[in-house]
Amino acid sequence: MEDSTLEVEKAATILKLLGDKTRLTMVKILDSHDCCVCEFVEIFKTSQPAISQHVRKLKDAGVVRETRRGQWIIYSLNKESELYPFVQNLLDHLPNQDYRLEELAEQGLRISCD
Repeated sequence: MEDSTLEVEKAATILKLLGDKTRLTMVKILDSHDCCVCEFVEIFKTSQPAISQHVRKLKDAGVVRETRRGQWIIYSLNKESELYPFVQNLLDHLPNQDYRLEELAEQGLRISCD
């Protein structure tokens, strides 16, 4: 009985986390592309501290992970997480967000961290 309660608790936590439109969109973007905070700042037209806070919450929950590339920190979906199948299932129901990255590329902002 304990295990199923824990699973429901975890699911509720993830659903609450992804109930935020910005975080949900971030995770959908990360489903197909790794990104850095500066790219999210451009995509969402939001301040860097606000974006960093969203990313931190996702990282703390184990949904995303970070990798350092030189001076940049690149974020990706944490596919090793026990939560990943659940998150992936949710993402399968969402429309592709690649157009957001294509818009960045057109503006010359996609590769700002390389």
